[in-house]
Amino acid sequence: MMTLSRSLTLIFLVFLLVFVSVNSAAAFCGFYVAKADSNLYNQASQVIIARDGKRTVLTMANDYQGEVNDFALVVPVPVILTEEQVKIGEPEILERLDAFSAPRLVEYFDEDPCDRPYLEDEVMRVPVAPQAASEMRSGRENALGITVEEEFTVGEYDIVILSAKESNGLEVWLRENGYKIPNGASEILRPYIQQELKFFVAKVNLTEYENTGFKSLRPLMMAYESPKFMLPIRLGMLNAQGEQDLIVYLLSPKGQIELTNYRTVKVPSDVEVPEFIQQEFAPFYKAMFTKIYEQNNKKVAFIEYAWNMASCDPCSAQPLNREELKKAGVFWLNNGRNRRSNNVFITRLHVRYQRNNFPEDLKFQETSNNQFFQGRYVIRHPFREKRDCDAAESYYQSVKERQDKEAITLSRLTGWNIYEIRKKIDYVEFQDVPWWREIF
Repeated sequence: MMTLSRSLTLIFLVFLLVFVSVNSAAAFCGFYVAKADSNLYNQASQVIIARDGKRTVLTMANDYQGEVNDFALVVPVPVILTEEQVKIGEPEILERLDAFSAPRLVEYFDEDPCDRPYLEDEVMRVPVAPQAASEMRSGRENALGITVEEEFTVGEYDIVILSAKESNGLEVWLRENGYKIPNGASEILRPYIQQELKFFVAKVNLTEYENTGFKSLRPLMMAYESPKFMLPIRLGMLNAQGEQDLIVYLLSPKGQIELTNYRTVKVPSDVEVPEFIQQEFAPFYKAMFTKIYEQNNKKVAFIEYAWNMASCDPCSAQPLNREELKKAGVFWLNNGRNRRSNNVFITRLHVRYQRNNFPEDLKFQETSNNQFFQGRYVIRHPFREKRDCDAAESYYQSVKERQDKEAITLSRLTGWNIYEIRKKIDYVEFQDVPWWREIF
């Protein structure tokens, strides 16, 4: 039996998109070391939303694990989608966006304190960031209040666009047609039916899947228009085991895209952490994220990155080029308005959710906010050679104070034991240099 090691997160994931001047940055000049990408999480759904005005391109890729013939995807949509409005996306584009926007660790190296007049505040300073049938069958569908509006195959997916009159009939139709959906789906489907939405329903065509040669299901993309801008997450919670992570890459020609119905918080950023975090960045970021998530009562979304796609500083990956942006759903680059590729602003939202803390679907709005922000964490390597100039003594003292401050900061961010942290820090300790080493 064919299995998936990693591909689309929820057995039954519903995404509703109900047709849903650049500030200069101070140069950071640090060296990129590591990043906190989606691979940190066991189950992390990823979505790309490219939005301009009423037009939207949605790309969905999730971490589904199981038999491919058990996979089912139901997406409430406001209009009847045709085959030409649906295509297969490229997994590499999600990987590129993830790498480009991931929270990052950078490192700096202190200069020889005797090479120039030493200013203590320079050591302590951290650069500040600017801020997807037969007649019998037809009779059964009528009895259930179901209308098959469109039916087609795209890549490895068999896709049906449905209209439904009542949620129980839709749930029965899905089960009778081999879609393994969780119990209680009809209750969550009801509000979407009341809004007269259509349903984009997909399952795997096993023959086509074998022909693709891929070991995992590829992302699905769809394009549509509507003044409303939403992403539902409620139905995806029905079969969820515990909390889920959702990372949304929002692309706009205007600026940041923001949530309107949940509070948004920026992850802690521009903080100095001990040197050993270079080897422990992944557990550090996971612990820090969990703590701020809990401190905010598990009811907020987090901004991990907001930047113009034309640049990055420091870069954890190169910005996407024009062709890659088109593959990500950016459709306004060739629309006759002479927009350049740097008119693509990316907002990375990280939502950790479960049924009791995110009762509403996500609602977004475009803004003209072009402030830059990134989750950025700094390690500073002290100058460790002994020097005897006048500036050296104050430098060594400031490094000891800095290292202790880094330990306190790390404990506060993660909840880790301060004494265990201090054991891992390579404190700067200097003995007087014997006089004969100057010549021997």
